[in-house]
Amino acid sequence: MAEPVLLLEQVRKSYAIGTPVETEVLHGLDLRIEQGEFVALIGPSGSGKSTLLNLVGLLDRPTSGRLVLHGEDATSLDDDGITRLRGRAIGFVFQYHHLISAFTAVENVAMPILVDRGFPNEEMFARAGTLLDQFRLSRWRDQPVGQLSGGQQQRVAIARALAMNPALVLADEPTGNLDTKSADIAFDLMREINETRRTTFLVVTHDPRLARRCDRIVELVDGRFTADRTNVAVREEAV
Repeated sequence: MAEPVLLLEQVRKSYAIGTPVETEVLHGLDLRIEQGEFVALIGPSGSGKSTLLNLVGLLDRPTSGRLVLHGEDATSLDDDGITRLRGRAIGFVFQYHHLISAFTAVENVAMPILVDRGFPNEEMFARAGTLLDQFRLSRWRDQPVGQLSGGQQQRVAIARALAMNPALVLADEPTGNLDTKSADIAFDLMREINETRRTTFLVVTHDPRLARRCDRIVELVDGRFTADRTNVAVREEAV
């Protein structure tokens, strides 16, 4: 069996460790996500979704357990190793796009490559331009993103997440700040990338309409997984 893109084994996360108010937020989570899966992570507010996303995104470390990303055991890496793995293996899409408004679309998309390599070159801008072409943003390539619509900005943000050709894209409420039409366009683009490149997606969403369009739905409640269903199961329940 091929190695999964993401593997969690008994992952726990606690805060205020060693104090009277020590609190465990995630309780021994096990999860396996294969290459090419498009997974929705759902759950009520306070369920631990943001904490889990921070761990998977290597922005924080688990208190215990094992986290393997793209074949590399992240729990055994030092800070430099974590930074390198995060930059090359993970793409991030946020609800609020976090673009640099004064930079052009192509400059924003090229930014992860620039950060990784440390110097600009024509190749990185060519790759950024190709992504913008794919996302039907060619005409806005050299326009500051602050002048683009919200939907266009989110498409630029998705293109930026793919600049390093990551194994895993983490999308945190990627359509939560968009109208229905723009949300559908952004979601369709992510599904297109997933299907054509077999890029793995883990999408946090409160929108059941979008969750039902994912291959798999994993539900987190009070720091524990309470459901893990394929899209077929979800559709059967809705009948």
